[in-house]
Amino acid sequence: MNRLAQASSPYLRQHAENPVDWYPWGEAAFARALEEDKPLFVSVGYAACHWCHVMAHESFEDPRVAEALANDFVSVKVDREERPDVDAVYMGAVQAMTGAGGWPMSVFCTPDGRPFFAGTYFPPTDRHGMPSFRRVLDAVATAWHERREEVEAQASALSAALVNEATAVDRLVAGETATTTVPDATRLLDEVVDELATRFDDRFGGFGPAPKFPRPTFVELCLRHHLRSGKESSLRMATRTLDAMAAGGIYDHLEGGFARYSTDAQWLVPHFEKMLTDQALLVRIYVRAWQVTTEQRYLQVATETIDFVLETMAAPAGGLCASLDADAGGVEGGHATWTPAEVREALFQTDLGEVTSAACDWYGITDEGNWQEGRSVPRRPIGAPLERPPEIDAARRAMLNARRQRPRPARDDKVLTEWNAMFVAALAEAAAVCGNPEWAAHAVTLGNSLFARHRRQDGRWLRAAGGAIPAFAADHAWVVECCTRLAELTGRARWTARAEEVAGQLLDLFADDGSGGLFTSGHDAERLVVRAKDVVDAAVPSANAIAAQAFVRLAMLTGRTRWRDAGAKLVARAAPLLRDQPLAVADTVIASLVADGGAEIVVSGDRPDLLAEVRARWLPDAVVAWGEPTASPLWLGRAEEGAAYVCRHFACAAPASDPATLRAQLVPLSKGAPG
Repeated sequence: MNRLAQASSPYLRQHAENPVDWYPWGEAAFARALEEDKPLFVSVGYAACHWCHVMAHESFEDPRVAEALANDFVSVKVDREERPDVDAVYMGAVQAMTGAGGWPMSVFCTPDGRPFFAGTYFPPTDRHGMPSFRRVLDAVATAWHERREEVEAQASALSAALVNEATAVDRLVAGETATTTVPDATRLLDEVVDELATRFDDRFGGFGPAPKFPRPTFVELCLRHHLRSGKESSLRMATRTLDAMAAGGIYDHLEGGFARYSTDAQWLVPHFEKMLTDQALLVRIYVRAWQVTTEQRYLQVATETIDFVLETMAAPAGGLCASLDADAGGVEGGHATWTPAEVREALFQTDLGEVTSAACDWYGITDEGNWQEGRSVPRRPIGAPLERPPEIDAARRAMLNARRQRPRPARDDKVLTEWNAMFVAALAEAAAVCGNPEWAAHAVTLGNSLFARHRRQDGRWLRAAGGAIPAFAADHAWVVECCTRLAELTGRARWTARAEEVAGQLLDLFADDGSGGLFTSGHDAERLVVRAKDVVDAAVPSANAIAAQAFVRLAMLTGRTRWRDAGAKLVARAAPLLRDQPLAVADTVIASLVADGGAEIVVSGDRPDLLAEVRARWLPDAVVAWGEPTASPLWLGRAEEGAAYVCRHFACAAPASDPATLRAQLVPLSKGAPG
């Protein structure tokens, strides 16, 4: 029976025609495993994952593998993006057993879901010290039948280790004395940036060796430190990293947008998949870097990335798709690399043949190539101009048109709540500071789509539009964040009200009233081996960190102590990690900075000149209220005055009725100075 054909996840549907008798994650699989006394084989991946495709072709399409799985296991396929709770539990098992992690993830569990053996990719034959997948299946099946006591003991020990790991922060907090406080935010920022300096690659930017992942939060911390301290070394770490990423092959020079990560130290050869999360987080940091430096190249990168997302990742029914595949036509990066002959052919078709040499020089496309088999990933030298001369831009458009005639990478059309809200937050911020009405309209449309398509009739949020999986803490936290950004963009009170509604649901469904923090899954969710809390940042900020930032900003807009206290408690709960491992919770560091230096700005009456003055600079810890008055104390007696008020903790300076006066009051805020 084909159980995956109607799945909401494109990743699951990719496996619908496998000979493997797949189940989606759920009670039916557990019941069958229990009834037949078979272990579960849980395979976790995602649609854009190159090595997931490789293992699928090598093993899951092999009838002999399918037969071995059917004889001894109940096979379960999981989309990690749809079920981050399941992914987190079993990734913990993989890391505990192997010291590393990744996808595809291959986990063997007892019928009740306790893992006892785990790994990632297994090849079809023994090679490079790795056993073949069929050898693994035989060994696990033998152990299950002949050494059951050992298997059960391993499952119990590994499950206990997962529980121990999941509650580690709770135990740290419980061991704190009553006098322990959150580290001073300014000192914490100094310490974090000092640590980043020890990891900084002065030649190619970024923090640490290859493979290199964009870490926008690290760049933001450097920008914040520069604003507070005036140190050029902090600014250099930020700008060198942004320049190197924008110059390298990780950035798509023809279409815009960023690939997932770079396989090398110089950001040249990407892992070609494009994720909506990366676009959202990188748009935000490039816009902020433009505000800090006024360098147009950063705005160019942000603009091209936004345009790429709105054009290429828009879902037909509304919202934005999750990702574009790393592969095209069965070849990793098959759509994105070039030879000089291919450039020449593309340009001659549009009467631009005479530009071939210049275009190849501009993008570093050579006969030798910089990748595989004489092919080149387009790039620019670090520090070289990104703004294209007219003839180069014409060549770029011709090359992009030719590229679009090639096999295209598959698109994962899941419309995830968390990821869409993340991009809406970035787009709303960009639209406001750039004064771009088209972006503003898109942000509002996407925000409305979240509320129209991502909730059940009873108001419970869902992980994805049209899905059935209840939303997680990260979904709610990012919706709160995107609503506050839309409130600042539009001046409409409805967005602040919506933010408060979702913030209440976030606390009601996910708060741990005993040990503190937010659980990943809601109180109404199925129980897994462990109920985890997302505290440590990974490829995206942790749910607890984003919730802390969103609560603090919402408190500043509304004056509500409930949100202020919720944000402060999340920051305080992370105090041991902030003190001992701050880079692991870098986004909570930012939450502490917002709480420390927070400021509220009110622009009352019809004063677009004052609003433009506020938006002309990056005010990292400020919120702006304008347009429709709300019940916030910020608006008391100020709705019609036609002035701006700069406040800290709702104590306001004298009203500013002209841009020059307001500009002087904003100078300390633009430096991120604490209150």
